[in-house]
Amino acid sequence: QDKDTKMTEFWLISAPGEKTCQQTWEKLHAATTKNNNLSTNSKFNIPDLKVGTLDVLVGLSDELAKLDAFVEGVVKKVAQYMADVLEDSKDKVQENLLANGGKVSLDTVPFLFILKGVNQIDNDLKARASAYNNLKGNLQNLERKNAGSLLTRSLADIVKKEDFVLDSEYLVTLLVIVPKLNYNDWVKQYETLAEMVVPRSSNVLFEDQDSYLCNVTLFRKAVDDFKHKAREYKFMVRDFQYNEEEMKADKEEMNRLSTDKKKQFGPLVRWLKVNFSEAFIAWIHVKALRVFVESVLRYGLPVNFQAMLLQPNKKTMKKLREVLYDLYKHLDSSAAAIIDATVDIPGLNLSQQEYYPYVYYKIDCNLLEFK
Repeated sequence: QDKDTKMTEFWLISAPGEKTCQQTWEKLHAATTKNNNLSTNSKFNIPDLKVGTLDVLVGLSDELAKLDAFVEGVVKKVAQYMADVLEDSKDKVQENLLANGGKVSLDTVPFLFILKGVNQIDNDLKARASAYNNLKGNLQNLERKNAGSLLTRSLADIVKKEDFVLDSEYLVTLLVIVPKLNYNDWVKQYETLAEMVVPRSSNVLFEDQDSYLCNVTLFRKAVDDFKHKAREYKFMVRDFQYNEEEMKADKEEMNRLSTDKKKQFGPLVRWLKVNFSEAFIAWIHVKALRVFVESVLRYGLPVNFQAMLLQPNKKTMKKLREVLYDLYKHLDSSAAAIIDATVDIPGLNLSQQEYYPYVYYKIDCNLLEFK
């Protein structure tokens, strides 16, 4: 389908059956397609459901509105988390979110079963997201330690054993960050910044954009004096003790976290795909139940209405609304009678959603698009 003309929102509407429901469908289809294809339409078949009393239906209408909002929220959360987990491949989000391969079958699903199932998805998502985010956070913290400025970053991957004088009673090797602009000063000055600096003991071990990391060896008792003097020249002595065990442990921790993240990634994406599909199908079932209840409340018994799914074209939505209004404005007298009645029908509460003479619910898949 042409992405520019198709909306990723659908209008789920219903109108009373005329002589037959098929006729209602044909009339809508003809009216919306003869005018330069205002929408792509399909029948939306809702199974025959048991009809209780009007009071029960009014109560159900309220409950379904709440359930609709809850399930939509979970659908959005799963989709958003999929986008978060796929990080750099957000273009793959859409293909991973195709519910049931894009097909939804509407078997009669008990109301409480939907609530229980979607609740379960919501709770599982919280637990899985928390575990994965924790892992990701710990890994990012370690990665940050291995990046950043020479003053703060981990030096485990930079320094080697041979850069240090180790296990000496009198001598110690310091690491100094020297701004590149001051490097010539360092070469001239370091041997005289304090007494007892070992001549020619400084080498450049590493550089980043702004600075060099240098080592220098001196007598332990001259360290304080050296640090103090170095600061005047903008040479920063890093507080660092060479400890092979510690550095090895850091590297192992990073490898472990990285491996764990890779291990969890595949199963997590699969879980998100499956449960997005489950939640989306549950959401469509709720919409179907709402259409059924609303249609019975508006058009009365016996049950006789045709539900239809329209995918509007972006540029002609206003025109589509006008065509639908012309088709169904004759229903307004009965709708007006209901509105005037003392029974408060929640679906017809004008403050809650736009009112049209036909039953209308929007399925907004724009919610599931991530840039």
